Amino acid sequence: MEEYTGKFYNTMLVLTIVVAFHSLSFDIRNKKRLAELGVFGIILMIFVILYMGFRPVSGWVFGDMSTYNRIYLDYQSGEPYRQTGDWLFYRFMWICAKVMTPRNFFILVDILYVVPMYLFSKKHFRRYWFFCFFMLMASFSFWGYGTNGLRNGLATSFFLWGLVYFKDNKWLMYAFFLLGFMMHKSLIIAIAAFAIAHFLKDKPKLILGGWLAAIPVSLVSGSFWNSFFESLGFFGERTEGYLTGDEKTLEQFSATGFRWDFLLYSGIAIFAGWYFIIDRKLKDKFYTQLFGTYAVANAFWILVIRAAFSNRFAYLSWFMMAPVIIYPLCKYEIIKNQYRTIGSIILLYYLFTYLMLMILR
Repeated sequence: MEEYTGKFYNTMLVLTIVVAFHSLSFDIRNKKRLAELGVFGIILMIFVILYMGFRPVSGWVFGDMSTYNRIYLDYQSGEPYRQTGDWLFYRFMWICAKVMTPRNFFILVDILYVVPMYLFSKKHFRRYWFFCFFMLMASFSFWGYGTNGLRNGLATSFFLWGLVYFKDNKWLMYAFFLLGFMMHKSLIIAIAAFAIAHFLKDKPKLILGGWLAAIPVSLVSGSFWNSFFESLGFFGERTEGYLTGDEKTLEQFSATGFRWDFLLYSGIAIFAGWYFIIDRKLKDKFYTQLFGTYAVANAFWILVIRAAFSNRFAYLSWFMMAPVIIYPLCKYEIIKNQYRTIGSIILLYYLFTYLMLMILR
């Protein structure tokens, strides 16, 4: 059981090396090569969904999974629906408990977690969708929010699903945002960041300045922002517990404090946005909106970086990190041999994940 996650990361390491070598060795603009990658991407998506879905039921290895399993079994035994803040997720669980086994439920959850990433990549990256999709699965938090933080993972995937309609149907986009919020209240941070980014869409330098300013503000103010945001009552009782955290909570997340390593990791996407939008003067409404949303949501995390489970808040920006880094390289001619550069970026991006979760854990 304890080797189940490691096998996923080792498999992804091999696949990442193969994808990087493919990008460095061949012209990925070739339609035949892209078609091959597309078939490989579909097979990989099915494999990941099934491998996630068939994981052992374990709270020791997969965090909250055993809790979700227990609630699901209670619903199957006839317990009435529990009214909670995350209404849609538990109502969805209650309905599923009437028609399917716990195993099928977890598979369905992972379908709803992974498929929106595919739809997002297919919509905005067109024939280069594989590279965004692969990077999303190679992301630092991908596995954790498909096996442990299920509500958070579904909420952010519904947000990505909403972005599929960014250009075509704003009302449908907002509807998916709302569904994500009802899956997990913490998505209000990403939604608010989206609204702020839209309001400041013509002022990317101001957004960058705000992100940079959040660092000294957080260093000086300590845990003030944790208590302040908890007092607003937006997130629900359990999520607010991630902000302050009692002694028991702190024992479950040993690496608290100001996380310079994760700040540098977050800064990679900030640098990418600065380079493409400010330095190279890229004009793309979707990318500007996506980057602004990431930067604002990440700035919120910086303010509450000392929270017991600050990784839960970091994820509200990190789930957008892969497309922020790679989108311009798949859409525009920006640098020399940039299609080979994509392979190097994917390799380095996953090596951070592997280093943190398999070597330094």
